[in-house]
Amino acid sequence: MWRKVCTCEFGTAKLMKSRHGIAVIAVAVLWISAVDLCAREGTKDWVVLENCRLITNPANDGDSFHVSVGPNEYLFRLYFVDAPETDEMTPRRLVDQAKYFAITVPQAIEVGRAAKEFTRQKLSGSFTVFTHMSDAMGQSRLERFYAFVQTSEGDLSEQLVRNGLARNYGFKAVPPGLKNSRLEIQKLQQFEDEARREKIGGWGVSAGRLNARAPSPIAFSVFLSEQKQPRTTRPAHAKHADCSEQPRRVK
Repeated sequence: MWRKVCTCEFGTAKLMKSRHGIAVIAVAVLWISAVDLCAREGTKDWVVLENCRLITNPANDGDSFHVSVGPNEYLFRLYFVDAPETDEMTPRRLVDQAKYFAITVPQAIEVGRAAKEFTRQKLSGSFTVFTHMSDAMGQSRLERFYAFVQTSEGDLSEQLVRNGLARNYGFKAVPPGLKNSRLEIQKLQQFEDEARREKIGGWGVSAGRLNARAPSPIAFSVFLSEQKQPRTTRPAHAKHADCSEQPRRVK
């Protein structure tokens, strides 16, 4: 089941603490209101937030950042991946991250800051968020939710791992349109192995290759709402929604 939210539906309330081709996945969607999004317990349906914008915030890093959709603000944490910390506020986690990349703690912080800048650049335009509104915890006044984030190039988590700026490590979920998480885990592991072999990002920081980037093009996963994928034949059971319709459930 899928849910979709466009900016025309939002009110003014904010959420407080309350493989060599692009894989395109068509999905069915369901409209919901901003009130539904505030449910603390999350939802089994995918909520699709389009035309998202990155909000500049000092707490942003490579895998966690503030996002605006219309007048509303959200805080999201990427599924599947973990980018190094950008400071020493969580020393035990930072030590673990440094060990993973076989680098020093100061080098891990360098990688974390590079990941933060990488994400800032990738989210400089509009992007799409897929979320179950599952609690990702955190210390912000805003409740943080796990999400898949899609840029014009594809899945952001995959881009971070392929460029050596995050590890294949983190909270898992079945990606949109897939039956299990196995294929995504395998794809991320392949990307991590390639980044390590090419000595880029965290895997190459000791060799002065922190800012080296993976060669293009790369087939990052792409999740599209059904109405944005006219080249794909619509499944017989799928229904189409537009902004003029009232909230309804797609079976």
